[in-house]
This record gives sequence, C-alpha cells and structure tokens, in this order.
Amino acid sequence: MSDDLFPSLGPQVRRIVCLFSCGAASAVATKLALADAGQYAELVIHNNEVIEEHPDNKRFLADCERWFGHQIITLRNEKYNASIYEVFRRERFLKGNGGAPCTKLLKRSMTARTYRPGDQIVLGFTAEETDRLDKYIDANPTHQARAPLIERGLKKADCLAMIRRAGIELPAMYRLGYQNNNCRGCVKGGMGYWNKIRVDFPEYFARMSAVEQLLGPGSYLFQGKKKGDPRVSLRDLDPKAGRYQDEPDISCSAVCEMVDFDPVAALTDVAETRSPKSIGESKPQASGANYISPTSKGGAL
Repeated sequence: MSDDLFPSLGPQVRRIVCLFSCGAASAVATKLALADAGQYAELVIHNNEVIEEHPDNKRFLADCERWFGHQIITLRNEKYNASIYEVFRRERFLKGNGGAPCTKLLKRSMTARTYRPGDQIVLGFTAEETDRLDKYIDANPTHQARAPLIERGLKKADCLAMIRRAGIELPAMYRLGYQNNNCRGCVKGGMGYWNKIRVDFPEYFARMSAVEQLLGPGSYLFQGKKKGDPRVSLRDLDPKAGRYQDEPDISCSAVCEMVDFDPVAALTDVAETRSPKSIGESKPQASGANYISPTSKGGAL
C-alpha cells in the first residue's frame, strides 16, 4: 500500500469509516478506500436509512455490498421512524440557516453516535468539491478525514461511469434525471427541482405542500422574488417556475453541513429541535436523540 494513496493511515488511525449514502460518489470513494486500506486497519461502511428515499436504493445498496465484498451497516433513527416527515412533524420546521433537521437527525446525529476517537472518515467529495473539503478541514481541524476522489481528480461524471463499468445499474433517481440520489422531495431543492418532483412524484409534492400548510408561512420553502415579498409555498408555486438543470446541486449526506459540526461534542448533544411556537428559520434548541443498533446483517459499530 502506497503512503501517497493513504497518507494519514498510521498507528493513530484506529478505524476507517466510509459514509455510504447510496450516491455514486460515496460508492466509488468507499471502493477506493477499501482498495487502499487492505488489511492495515479496521474498516466499516455506514449507511443512514431514510424511508422517503427511492426504494431502488435498497437494490443499489445490495449491489454495492457485493461489489465492495464488505458488509454495509445500516443506521436507523427509530425515534423518527427514519422518516423526514416525522422529523418535520415533531420538530416543527423544514429548514433554516443551519440546514435541514432531517439531515441532522436522521443522518448526522446517527453518524456521530458511532464516532470513536482515532476514526478516519472517508468523504465522498468529488474533484469539483475541493472548496467543501477545505471548509470541512478548516472547521474540523482535529478530525482525520480523506477524500479519495479528490486525491485522484475524479469528478462526478467519472463516478457515474465507474459504477456503470462495474456492471451496476445506477439508482433510479439518477435514471429519472436527478443530479443527486436524495429523498423524493428534498427541502433544500429549488423551484425547478420541486416542479420536477411535482411531475415525477406528485404524491410527495402534495405531502410536502400539506406539511407547509400545517406549519404555516414561516416554513414555506421559497423566498419571494424581491426582498420583503412574502414567502412562496408549494401550493402557490408556478408550475413553470425554475429550471432544474440550472440549480445548484442539493447536498444531503451525513457530512452535509459538517463545516460547523463536531462529532465528539455531538455524542452528548446530537439532536436539535424547535418549539411549536418558533416555526420558521431561527436556530433550533438542543435535546436528546435516539440511536438504534445497525439493522443490516448485524455487526459491531
């Protein structure tokens, strides 16, 4: 094993943790980490279950598990039944300046619960995302992390091609024309994205619209056209608004928004909630969160 390929691996690295999101980039990053690590360190692969993701993700996970030749451990937050809608119902907000509560409670907090001192986290940032890696390192200087895709100059398109060459069918969301393999209706999406969801998954469009109406105007996903204009709800969204191809990528993984996140501190403070009277985009308050052992074939974390 070349030191250049795995520069941080040494006595101080006790375990390598690959964060597999059922996206093409995280799949290839995991495959490369497995090849680099060999038998030099314990390696685990974690996936965070979210039931609103496309059901084809379970097929893709199984295909990748065979490709990796390694078990994937599934983490599931039972407190929220692994559901974004249960998070929204109980936490009473959809997104804010600090991100979305579904990402924090169903992914980030679950990953934090498995963190051990000495872990090296394998990140699925591609060559287009060096700025995200820089921000992560700046915000988390004590973390041991690596991004094998950036190390090799691999872009998102390269990852998609490598999955195909491995004989694995891409996840359904990619085949439907989505840039990322996120939930069927992500609160971080723009107007063009949500109009595509309206066509492809009308039941999920209607469900999110109903949640907005339940929580009130402060939860509406879109800003008005001009400063001071009222927010725009999905119910009132012009079907012709937005152009999905021109909208930025929607990032949603266990490391999303971790530029200001400390997993060690999160071991005792992992959930963020909001009172029913504080619907909107103010900073959530902290409380406890639930953790359940892996459900994929068992195994230690």
